[in-house]
Amino acid sequence: MADSANPKTRNDFPATWQRPDLWLEEKAETRPGKPAIIFRHESITYHRLWERVTRLAGGLARKGLRPGDRIACLTTNHPAFLETYFASSLIGSIFVPLNFRLAEAEIRHQIEDSQPSALVLGPTQEEHSDRFFRDLAAGAMRIVRIETGKATVAPDYEKLIETGHGVDRNDLDRSFSPEDPQLIMYTSGTTGTPKGALLPYRKTLYNSLNAERFFELTEEDSVLVSVPLFHSLGLNILSVPVLFQGGTVVLLESFEPAEALRAMRRHGVTFIGAVPTIYKRLLDHGLEGSDLSGLRFGFTAGAPIPTSLIEAYHERGILLKQGFGQTESSILCCLDAEDAIRKAGSVGKPVVHAEVKVVNERFEEAAVGETGEIVASGPIVMLGYWGRDQETEKAFQGRWLRTQDLAVRDGEGFLTLVGRSGDMYISGGENVYPEEVERVYRGHPDLEEIAVIGMPDPDLGEVGLAFVILREGCSLDEGALRDYARGRLSRYKIPRRFSRVDALPHTVTGKIQKYLLRQRLSGNDGPLLS
Repeated sequence: MADSANPKTRNDFPATWQRPDLWLEEKAETRPGKPAIIFRHESITYHRLWERVTRLAGGLARKGLRPGDRIACLTTNHPAFLETYFASSLIGSIFVPLNFRLAEAEIRHQIEDSQPSALVLGPTQEEHSDRFFRDLAAGAMRIVRIETGKATVAPDYEKLIETGHGVDRNDLDRSFSPEDPQLIMYTSGTTGTPKGALLPYRKTLYNSLNAERFFELTEEDSVLVSVPLFHSLGLNILSVPVLFQGGTVVLLESFEPAEALRAMRRHGVTFIGAVPTIYKRLLDHGLEGSDLSGLRFGFTAGAPIPTSLIEAYHERGILLKQGFGQTESSILCCLDAEDAIRKAGSVGKPVVHAEVKVVNERFEEAAVGETGEIVASGPIVMLGYWGRDQETEKAFQGRWLRTQDLAVRDGEGFLTLVGRSGDMYISGGENVYPEEVERVYRGHPDLEEIAVIGMPDPDLGEVGLAFVILREGCSLDEGALRDYARGRLSRYKIPRRFSRVDALPHTVTGKIQKYLLRQRLSGNDGPLLS
């Protein structure tokens, strides 16, 4: 840990750095014609982006949005997502990105939990039932549709901008502190109950500074963003730091290998960020013949990346940088390209603007080679969990955020993950919490008991494996069991395999000993799958 001279303790940054709307305004003045966002075949300059943001903020303010109100956004990747992010900062409202992959019941929970005053709704979300949105709008929440083919009484997004006027900060009664909450990003604890991590403005600034240093960012950089913006990776680690520097975000609605490669060539992308699954699919598609000479590196996070994949990219002249973090903290550790092969398997060293250490059960710093929990402190950690004081208290020990991730530290200070104190697994970059899955299946009439763990998958990293005890007279139908969860769980949370067992290992208190199931899955104790 560094002393008080460490740059993480600085408080002499320019005032325009403190809030996203302030530094966006500065970029609009200093580089008005520079592309800020490229989407589909459209280039949005910093001047135009700022003009749209001020008009959107003015329109939302006239609809009654005030500092501290929540503005939720439910859409696939779209410039409106980033415009709403900046407009929320200008107003002083709290931005709430929602995961469009969730089932309706899960979306409803997050909306009811955060109680937004407005919901910006993307075009693909019309697949949800009309009644679903009517019920959501039954309270004080306004629904603003980005694009729509349906008649609706709700004001649409473009009309709000076209008829709006730039907002005057003096009319907003907008006080400011770096400790003010800026975002609520939903994550889950080990029990699987969704929690909203409350993230302050100072976290956005210091995380952007960490990214600037690790990525060596300049205003000449352009990043390809094909991962969802509702993720910390897409928003906080890739898009926001690049815009903070005055660079360009090349935004894709979703990932498709051929389109991603075309976008990199067409727009001179200098780096990309993605989960390991995307890098594997790009490699499977074929990088040969693609002119990626302008690509400085790729960044990966969200799940462990195989050494073979790192080596395959390095053999093609493409460096991969790795990172490890959480929604509650963003990136905590980084492994630079120069160490990617030598230290393969490690997540790197702690970032500059944070304190990160590995502690044992006595909360003492673990010795080199000793397994312990990663804890973090400093300006990049969250304020706490929205509306959950007890959960917040459990997440911190003094000033230290407990990540529940277990790691060892080597003699050079590199950290290597060895497991999680909970049972979470990562499928295609998405966190899956077995308790949430099991809770849904406990309502199935054919199941006596269920236990879910992650099993290795060559494409997604891990997928769900469910061990089930069936009720007497019932038979195992994997297809029917998967169908049962559709609409109740996101697709990536539904187990890929179901295995019938006669008994599950329990503790004396009735808890299932999942580590024994994982040991059997990776060992030679006989066939585990039915």
